[in-house]
Amino acid sequence: MMDLCNELHILLDLLPHHRFPFAIAQIPKNGLYILFEDGEKAHGTDRIVRVGNHTGQDQLRSRLNQHFIFENKDRSIFRKNIGRALLNKDRDPFLEQWEIDLTPHATRAELGSRIDIEKQRKEERQVTGYIQSHFRFIVIPILLKENRLLYESRIISTIARCHSCRPSPNWLGFESPKEKIRESGLWQVNELSGQPLTQSEFDALKQLILTDSM
Repeated sequence: MMDLCNELHILLDLLPHHRFPFAIAQIPKNGLYILFEDGEKAHGTDRIVRVGNHTGQDQLRSRLNQHFIFENKDRSIFRKNIGRALLNKDRDPFLEQWEIDLTPHATRAELGSRIDIEKQRKEERQVTGYIQSHFRFIVIPILLKENRLLYESRIISTIARCHSCRPSPNWLGFESPKEKIRESGLWQVNELSGQPLTQSEFDALKQLILTDSM
């Protein structure tokens, strides 16, 4: 497993790395995004800290904007997890309000008036600043949703099972209230114990990436 994860990291390092501010028009409309975080290393290169997908077709650019630009933690679980860690690190009681998802109309009607909106805006700005200054990403162009879902799950599980993909001592994720984030070293909680990449799946992914980059 470690050998395959090593090959995966080396392979993905060949792709163009994007950092904010990135040219959105240069990003494919469909594909997986792979996040790297400053100070995090594995296999002699940047350590993968999140693997993400998008639900609707042609929505990859929108998804990346939701993470890096649009200040709404209820539209980006990645933003929400970063905020959780920052608030928990400061032992800030606003974490309880941060957990409330105001997307449903019923929740807004019932709990919206209890939210300290100015504090929330301040925390959203802090999350934006952290993400824009600490993260970069690559994109694997994959057109079909079912293929994106398969490789998203396989890559996450491969990294989560690799003993070499361990976070640095100062990794912000250790401050997360989510045990799965602290233990996995990844900014996500799903697909951590799924089926890892097989050799044939990795070979197909490698062929896809090398063909696309030629």
